Amino acid sequence: MRSAKARQLKVSKRLNRLISSVALSIGIALPFIANDGFAAESVPMTATQKAELSRVAPGLNITPELAAKLRATAYDQSLTINQRIEAIRELAGYPKGEAIRRKICIWDIVGRSGPVFTAAQDQRLRLLEYGVDVEMVPYTSESVVLEDLKAGICDAALISGLRARLFNKFTGTVDSVGGLPTSNHMRILLQVLASPKSADKMQNNDYVVMGIAPAGGAFIFVNDKSISSLAKAAGKKVAVLDYDPTQARMVAQIGATPIASDIVSAPNKFNNGVVDVLAAPLIAYEALELYKGMSPNGGIVNYPLAQISMQLIGRSDRFPNEIAQLVREAFFQNYDVIMKRINEEAAKVPAKWWIEIPDKDKVEYEVMMQQARIQLRDEKYYDADMLTLQRKIRCKLDQSRAECANPVE
Repeated sequence: MRSAKARQLKVSKRLNRLISSVALSIGIALPFIANDGFAAESVPMTATQKAELSRVAPGLNITPELAAKLRATAYDQSLTINQRIEAIRELAGYPKGEAIRRKICIWDIVGRSGPVFTAAQDQRLRLLEYGVDVEMVPYTSESVVLEDLKAGICDAALISGLRARLFNKFTGTVDSVGGLPTSNHMRILLQVLASPKSADKMQNNDYVVMGIAPAGGAFIFVNDKSISSLAKAAGKKVAVLDYDPTQARMVAQIGATPIASDIVSAPNKFNNGVVDVLAAPLIAYEALELYKGMSPNGGIVNYPLAQISMQLIGRSDRFPNEIAQLVREAFFQNYDVIMKRINEEAAKVPAKWWIEIPDKDKVEYEVMMQQARIQLRDEKYYDADMLTLQRKIRCKLDQSRAECANPVE
């Protein structure tokens, strides 16, 4: 029998193939974080930004006219990324001899030994060439990352989309249940969110969304193939995230029993038979050995409940929205690289596990998920604008949907 350490090593190697793809996005993006000191009447400047501007560019007078030029340059997609960076540097008078220091905290279930940390560290020399001295800090606990970001210990943090809702309800609704049926829907959405036209939605009080990466669809894993519909889940035990009370409520509404878990313990509970049902991305099948929980008579319902994301959240006093715009575009440019790795992991799921469901059951799922979205929107948990945007994308790809003629989101 393999030791716990050996199992953890296997988990780290497989899950971090995906996470390292996200790290590539960060590696591409971070060289763009070169100066956070430009602002004026149209670009609010915090006391921290003013102090740093005074340090790196003493005597620079930021007029409304200069601020307007900086913003126009940052958002001008007719220029290349490098052209925009250089123009911003020149306009702001950024001195090349002094580096800006930033700390990026990365949630990684493995920690310092994982390829995320390695991939990030490999970018340091490149970042220094752009005048950015970045300290990458891996965290195995997502909750600790959140607290350190709030406390200002981290200048930015890579976290799950579900947790990102705490900082930006608009992007925190990207992972809404049933909002994005396929990865194609997700791609269109992330393209929209990477546009300068969405920039105002990316900043919320003290935080700014610096990038969003796909993490694949969330599917239902069951230990008995007879649990192939919502009605048949009644009376079963379902793992739910302990920090998200809405999941427990939705599970209870279908007559099932919610079992509070964290992201680490939930797979173990499924594999040990403590819970009958687990929602997880397909990349977890082999990495977390979920075939153990499905053996011998279980399976995976072939219908994604949501498209999930990873989001880089920065403190706005350390990363102004104009610079964050360049980072968001870099994230989207790496979309295909990340999806390729996600699909490679998903392809490892043997065909025998798939549970095909009839169309009438799919309709049942859609109705339930729409009702849940509306309820959570009315309770101010989901962002109404994001739900509307997702509905428009669904209708763009399939105009025959009933909600396109009679929209309620």
